[in-house]
Order: sequence, then structure tokens, then C-alpha cells
Amino acid sequence: MGDLKRKRGRKPKSAVAESGGGGAGTSSKAAVDECVVSPSPVETGTNGDPQSRWRGRGRPRKVGKQEEDADRDIAASPERRGHRFADHNGDITTVLSSDLRHGAELASAAAAAKAVPSMDAVVKVFCVHTEPNFSLPWQRKRQYSSSSSGFIIGGRRVLTNAHSVEHHTQVKLKKRGSDTKYLATVLSIGTECDIAMLTVNDDEFWEGVSPLEFGDLPALQDAVTVVGYPIGGYTISVTSGVVSRIEILSYVHVSTELLGLQIDAAINSGNSGGPAFNDKGKCVGIAFQSLKHEDAENIGYVIPTPVIMHFTQDYEKNGAYTGFPIIGIEWQKMENPDLRLSVGMTHNQKGVRIRRVEPTAPESNVLKPSDVILSFDGVDIANDGTVPFRHGERIGFSYLVSQKYTGDDARVKVLRKSKTLEFKIKLNAHKRLIPAHIRGKPPSYYIVAGFVFSAVSVPYLCSEYGKDYEFDAPVKLMDKLLHAMAQSIDEQLVVVSQVLVADINIGYEELVNTQVIAFNGKPVKNLKNLANMVEACKEEYLKFDLDYDQIVVLQTKNAKAATSDILAMHCIPSAMSDDLKA
Repeated sequence: MGDLKRKRGRKPKSAVAESGGGGAGTSSKAAVDECVVSPSPVETGTNGDPQSRWRGRGRPRKVGKQEEDADRDIAASPERRGHRFADHNGDITTVLSSDLRHGAELASAAAAAKAVPSMDAVVKVFCVHTEPNFSLPWQRKRQYSSSSSGFIIGGRRVLTNAHSVEHHTQVKLKKRGSDTKYLATVLSIGTECDIAMLTVNDDEFWEGVSPLEFGDLPALQDAVTVVGYPIGGYTISVTSGVVSRIEILSYVHVSTELLGLQIDAAINSGNSGGPAFNDKGKCVGIAFQSLKHEDAENIGYVIPTPVIMHFTQDYEKNGAYTGFPIIGIEWQKMENPDLRLSVGMTHNQKGVRIRRVEPTAPESNVLKPSDVILSFDGVDIANDGTVPFRHGERIGFSYLVSQKYTGDDARVKVLRKSKTLEFKIKLNAHKRLIPAHIRGKPPSYYIVAGFVFSAVSVPYLCSEYGKDYEFDAPVKLMDKLLHAMAQSIDEQLVVVSQVLVADINIGYEELVNTQVIAFNGKPVKNLKNLANMVEACKEEYLKFDLDYDQIVVLQTKNAKAATSDILAMHCIPSAMSDDLKA
């Protein structure tokens, strides 16, 4: 056979991953980035089908060994790395590398195929998102499409990542080897654990598919296989690796800390929501994020089965997702011997010191600052805040708390003024002054005389200052985000988001994201409280006390009269969001 002629043409563009949103800001050098594993954008042609990766005319060009080497920068699945098939005049020639490492990859791929007999239960998730516009809260952003992965479990349900279907308008599922997309219904979204539960009403979808079974929490160095629909192709993809670390991780989606697995299998955009299998073919986790760092490669993270089972059992028990409870304290390590002596700890006593107690937490009635927590539910806590986990392993004691459900009771043993006391506390979800999410609800706002008032949340900060809001947002707002505690369940941080310029507000145009402290001398508890006070005001002036000792004063009659004209000018349908009208 003669030599193959290579055609010159444009190299296919690599797909760009988009963030699922809601993630905490990260530094440029080291970041656990949800962008890497967020749903991959869907490209469609004029007929609505995915566009071809090759742009040449006529039949697909023939691939030879030289072209294989030239295309190594294109993302390849394990099968593509393992072998190539080239069609020469009807003969199929297998191109194999003689390199021993290449042979090892083939053996690994074969082992993965044997370990994953339930790949038919892995589905592709298509979602249309319409995100709220937190900077202009009376409207929404332009919709966009994404694709990710999911898998079928018992009870006619499908699991995927929460960020894969966040702010969904429409969700569709497609089974492996099928050309049909089925409309799905979102049953529950667990924002803290980044898990969502879906179902499909069409009986045809469930035919011929067996649900996946869950396995136990794997040990270090156990083999894992991640299955999903990442970028680089349109068919199912399989990558293999081992469990390299088990610890409490920061879940980027809403910055919560739960148990997680670190693996060395590649997790790319589109893998989100796909299952991770053990060597027995049972699901041991859900792929959800990876580490981006100039010195790190192939570091992915998986939501383990204890977190998954907590989510599913919470839904089955309560008919809705109620969240992961916390013990509402900030604590300090007791590793310094002088510190331990100063609080009356004996040589064999260990624990952590309470720095602050959340005023809204149920345990605020019994736990006090400077108490030393010795044990939680009968498990002794070490001076570094860890508890025994498995043989040769320790883990943060927050793991014990995360195993509980909202409303559960727990026994806590504390040392107070050299006396040992035991309390029964009730666990509840965390109430933050600046919440990490608003659970899919539209943002709240109130407008008077062109002043736009909003409640601050992490999505709001992301909208105003981008993903690097930690560096760009005002210092006072960041200080409240990191350290302030809500004094009541309904407390919010209210700010003047912006001023819609008009004659009535001359001189106040430069006010941006400044906290409202009080209105006419009365403290502002939340946005609804402010709106009610302004609407009911009968005094001659509206006076807003702002942060940095600034004030805004407007004549009440003129301010309210000008509001309707300003709303009409900016095509704003209402002076307040629907939740404030109730």
C-alpha cells in the first residue's frame, strides 16, 4: 500500500468548560475548581445535532501512525490511548505500541471494562439553565445549555451533581446507545453536598436498565473507575485510578466541608455527576470536582457513599432535602500544654476549646465560650480536633456531626471551669449572615427613589465582583462574610446595591454596595423589614443610616412619587420582589 497523503486543514477547537456557579473564589495558583467538572457546553449544528469534530469535506480522512502522534494534544479516551484502527482498502489494521507502559494501559483498560458491568445505567444529562441576575434582580440572564453525567439508582431515580442542574429550565436524559432524550423532573437538590435527584415519567426510559448498587467506602489504594460523558467526544468514557486520600474536603459549590475521596483518575468537564466504581462494579461515589494547580496532575474528587446515602435517606425520610446539620461553634485546638493546664485539663484529657457559639444555634443555650469539648456522642476528640476513623486513620470530628440529620439529638461532654458536664443538644442547619446560596429562589430587591436595596449572598458577590470576589469585594463585606454571625434566624445584610440616577437622588449616584444600618433611627433586620418601614413611613423625611457613617435623606412624598417614573424609565415591573409582597 502506498503512503497516506495528509490533508492540511484547521485543527478542531478544544471545548471550554464553564463554571457551574456558586463556587467560592479561588486563587490563580492553587484552586479546587468547579469549572473543571462543571457541565460541558453543548455545541449544536443547524439541525440541532452535535457538530462534527472534523471540518474537512467528503469522507473522513484516514488516520495513520504519524497523524496519531500529531493529534496527541486532543483529549483522548482510554480506548483511544490504548489502540488505533485504520481502514486500508477494507482491511482493519491494529496499531499497537511496543512500549511497556502502553501495554500496562491496555491491561488497565481491560480490567476497567470487567469492573464496570453496569455502564448502561450511566446517562447523559442535558440541561438548559436560566440563572438569576443578582446585579439586576428583576430580570434573568440569557439561558445557556450544558451537558453532564448521571446514573440510575433504585426507585426510578437518577443522581447527578447539583451544579449540573442548578437554575434549570429544562432537563433531559439520554441513555447509552439511545437516540432519544427523555424529559426529566428534578425531585431534590442538595446544594451543600452537590447532589441532585431526578426522575423520568416515561416508562420507556426505565426498560432494560438495572439500577446501580452502592458499595462500601473504599480504602486507600483501592482501584476506582470513573464513567461519564466528558469533553473530547460524544460517547461514554472510562478512566481508571486509585483512591489516594480520604478526608474532610471543601465542596466548592457552596464551600461546605464534608467527607470526600481524592483519586488520581482524570475528571474533566462533563464528568460531573458520573459514578465511580470499585473493582466489584459497585458505585462508591460521584465525580464532582478536581484540582487545578501548576504542580498537580490528575487530582480528582469524588462524593463518597456515606454522603450520598445521607442525601437519599434524608429525602426518603422527610420528602425533601433538609441539609447537613452542624454544631454551631468556632473552636480552637488545644495542642499547647500551658493552654490545657490553664483551663484545668488533666494529663489524659483531650479536646477542643470553644471560641464562639452561633447565637442562632440551638446549642447556644447550653454551650459557652471557653468550654472544652471532650467528646461527641461518646467518641473522644483529640487536641487537634480529630477522631478515630478507620485502622491507622483519623478524621475531623465534624464528620461525626455530618452523619446526623437535621433535628437529631447528640450528647456532648464538655469541661467547664475544671468540671466535666454532659449536655444533650439538638443539631440544626447552619444559618449564615451572608448565605452561600439561596436554594434556587430568585433574589430579593426593593427600590425607592432609584435606590436599589438588596440582601447580600455569595452569589450576589460573585455577580458584582466575579469569581475572585474575595480579592475585589469591599473589606467590610468580606469581614462579615468570614467572621460575622447572624443574631436572629431572619437577619440579613442589606446594602444599597446601586442608584438608578434621577433628579431625586442627585449627589448619591456613587453609592455602591454600602450596608444599610438603620432607617429613621430603627435598626434594619432584613430587606423585608426595611421595605415595610419605608412603605409605612409617614414622617417628612426618609433617612437611611449607612456604613462608614454616611446618611441618605430624602423627602418622603417626593421620593415615593418619583419611584414610579424611575421604574418606567428602566422597564422594571415592580418596586419590590414578589417575596417581599407577601
